[in-house]
Amino acid sequence: MSPGALFTDLYELTMAQGYHRYQMNPRVVFDMFFRRNPFGGGFTVCAGIEPLMDALASFTFAADDIDYLRSLDMFDAGFLDYLSAFRFAGDVYAVGEGTVVFPGAPMIRVHANLIEAQLIEGLLLNTVNFQTLIATKTARVFLASNRGRILEFGLRRAQGIDGALSATRAAFIGGAAATSNTLAGKRFGIPVSGTMAHSWVMAFDSERDAFEKYADLYPDKTILLVDTYDTLRSGIKNAAEVGRALAERGKTLGVRLDSGDIQYLSHAIRRYLDEHGLRDATIAVSNELNEEIIHALVADGCPIDFWGVGTNLVTGGSDSALTGVYKLAAKERDGKMVPTMKISDNPDKTTDPGVKQVHRIYDRGGSPIADVIGFDEETIETGTRATFYHPAIDYRHFSIVPDGEIRPLLEPVMKSGRVCADLPSIHQIQERAKREIDSLDPTYTRLINPHRYKVSITERLKDVKAEMIAGFIDG
Repeated sequence: MSPGALFTDLYELTMAQGYHRYQMNPRVVFDMFFRRNPFGGGFTVCAGIEPLMDALASFTFAADDIDYLRSLDMFDAGFLDYLSAFRFAGDVYAVGEGTVVFPGAPMIRVHANLIEAQLIEGLLLNTVNFQTLIATKTARVFLASNRGRILEFGLRRAQGIDGALSATRAAFIGGAAATSNTLAGKRFGIPVSGTMAHSWVMAFDSERDAFEKYADLYPDKTILLVDTYDTLRSGIKNAAEVGRALAERGKTLGVRLDSGDIQYLSHAIRRYLDEHGLRDATIAVSNELNEEIIHALVADGCPIDFWGVGTNLVTGGSDSALTGVYKLAAKERDGKMVPTMKISDNPDKTTDPGVKQVHRIYDRGGSPIADVIGFDEETIETGTRATFYHPAIDYRHFSIVPDGEIRPLLEPVMKSGRVCADLPSIHQIQERAKREIDSLDPTYTRLINPHRYKVSITERLKDVKAEMIAGFIDG
């Protein structure tokens, strides 16, 4: 559901009124990119493109929005009339949702009038920053589990209702197999998963009775929570008794562990189940898991089949936000688009000017080796030696004769405010994300000290950037 055009920072509206008053509404190009991979990682997974397109397609001011703006006594009648008829009519280019992306390279390119491009900034960054963060976090958890089955359990710890829904969508893209969020399951077509809470066990006179009643109710999906009272002295023993009764009916038991020393208890539970003829029984674990904990448990060989991850998945855990920004890259002057750029004493915050494309260079085996940012009309040819430069236009550069695929990443998804691409289903997006991650060299996906992926600029972009910086300094 679109929040509408009032979902924007106030300064976007104050600037827009100024542009309207002074008749400054040329065609412009904005880039959305991020400055660093979250979580100290070596890659990022793009998410949020489809929800953004849906929101932009209905980005309008309702009558009560205009009434509210009028009540602020900040906006004149002419500008409010303009907003009353406002529709986003720009063009949007974006990388495919689920694509692996890297710092500095544009994920989204917006062509629009200045007021249009300015007003959508908050919506664009809010949507893409958050979902990209959560998709990336989930991908890291998925890899840490050795590509195991991740169950997203974060509804009750997420930042509000929309935060929970958006996080569930992004988590599925990043590799989650199912969610506990029933509404998200309905809305996005994601498998749902859930069993019992400790209160179910405590509501009955005995743990055994609680387990038996649940197994009778859900014989095909019996997963019993074994740590309400004492995991090894009672929980697993009662669960095993119920499991043997299920086995006689051709059904399979599952148990879940939500507290205690997961490393020790998972091994002990597995031994007990095997010794009592329940080798097909599965073990699920939860309780404040993150990728580091999961990686350690996998390295220990813990016999865990399902990973229930909540708080640290849907909130981002150690990283609260993606460092995504939205910067003006070109503006119309005398009928032509001319480059513009932000210059900073910090070279990492000096932007790349102009209307740009990102080309991904692959090796013969299909692994990406570098992303190259250049002007939109530039091409990179297979078999032709080329030299590419560090975006900070310092001495660092590399030369290569590409011998694999060269793929432009930014593709049109919206023309004149209408979606113009066949957007993939969420299941197709998840599969794309998995393929993209699998295509990376493992040095980029390891949790500790990942290798830094090359993001470079073409010689022509380097020269224009240097010339603009020199002109600013000399001027």
